Amino acid sequence: MITYVRAVRRSWAEPRWDPYRLAGAFLLAYAALSLARYRRMATLSWDLGIFEQAVRGYAHLRAPIVDIKAPGANILGDHFSPIIALLAPFYRIFPTPVTLLVVQAALFASAAIPITRVAARLLGRGRGLAIGVAYGLSWGVQRAIEFDFHEIAFAMPLLALSLEATLRGRWWAAMAWALPLVLVKEDMGLTAAAVGLVVALRARRDPAASRVLPCAVALVAFGVACTVLALLVMIPAFNHGGDYGYWQKLTGHGVSGARHVPPGIAVRAVLWILVPTSGLYALRSPLLLVAVPTIGWRLASKDAHYWGLDWHYSAVLMPVVLLALVDAVAWTRARTDGPRWAREYAARLPAAVAVAALALTTTLPLGALLHWGTYRVDARTVAVKRLLRKIPDGATVESDILPISRLTRRTTVYWIGAAKGVTPDYFTFRLRSPDDGDPLGFAHHLHPNANYHEVARAGGYILLARDGESPAAWTGS
Repeated sequence: MITYVRAVRRSWAEPRWDPYRLAGAFLLAYAALSLARYRRMATLSWDLGIFEQAVRGYAHLRAPIVDIKAPGANILGDHFSPIIALLAPFYRIFPTPVTLLVVQAALFASAAIPITRVAARLLGRGRGLAIGVAYGLSWGVQRAIEFDFHEIAFAMPLLALSLEATLRGRWWAAMAWALPLVLVKEDMGLTAAAVGLVVALRARRDPAASRVLPCAVALVAFGVACTVLALLVMIPAFNHGGDYGYWQKLTGHGVSGARHVPPGIAVRAVLWILVPTSGLYALRSPLLLVAVPTIGWRLASKDAHYWGLDWHYSAVLMPVVLLALVDAVAWTRARTDGPRWAREYAARLPAAVAVAALALTTTLPLGALLHWGTYRVDARTVAVKRLLRKIPDGATVESDILPISRLTRRTTVYWIGAAKGVTPDYFTFRLRSPDDGDPLGFAHHLHPNANYHEVARAGGYILLARDGESPAAWTGS
């Protein structure tokens, strides 16, 4: 027995386990942050509720209807992300938004495995671990974890595995891992095409890869075609309006205060993407081409939300930039005719980006794990949760952001003001002040054919019930 234990210890001390240990640590950190935020009802957006409604549809072998967007709206008419159907078996067993948060944590953390593995293979164990730490603590990843849930979580391991294979000259694997990206989101077809372009550029130097080039070119064409097909055919087919609802983000039509991204904001965004994660050294690698589609559509947009550094928009850029850094450093260190200072600078960059990520974490979401308040549920939140438990299972509810993810598992939830053609059983929303306006008049304005009465107020929220709803029916589940 003692011999067996010693053998296990020696096995886990081997460098080959480093990527898995690192991924496990990040999984625990990401899950802890997400679940702590969920317990505190610290929701930033309606997306967690939207994706839970979609996954619940898939889990019960129904269409992914998302009533939060609009009554009867199909999520495939908003964004083409059929890959989230993979969550259905897990959600069927554990029907809670927590399932989505834990799976997302696992997807983000799993990308650290190929990133750390290939970095250690090309740069050595210490630098490989530094690159893995830099990825796991990168600001783009942390902002995405803070943003509850989004489908781009599926792109993280796919991109990492595809680019790992590219760096190792495994061209077929690189293209195979890139193919499913077209199922993550409509714009990711262009990212898959960029992977095909990088493979073509790298494989042309490989005399044994003559059959790879035509397939790489085919991947470029396939990725572009999938994006075009999703934007012009698939999404309009599932959309009630028969079009792609986000064209206005590019054209500016209907976007308040729409304008082009100011040059200073664009430069700031690009520098944040490249400097903390690579010291600009990723610019020396063709792998950075894979980041161009995402950066391009964000800066081409007229919506200022896409120009910023918050939410999930920069997450998919983190594995790309860091692996481009690995490629550039490996290439520089392999040269013998270059200046010595360049090799020394490149050799120190992995540690530098890891230190930068650690330093930035003190002001980023994972830094909150060191504060007791992150795990504490205050009296106001407890009161709001108690208020929401008055809504019976199976009811229809019109709600604003915070209660949504608490209700989607057991009720049908609509976004407040967007439940056209439906008269919900309940209303719940935040009051701006204790004597805020006329809540009953507001409900009657939205649904003039129904009358509502106040049930209770708690924690700054109010609950209204349609006349005829009996308190005796409340289950408090």
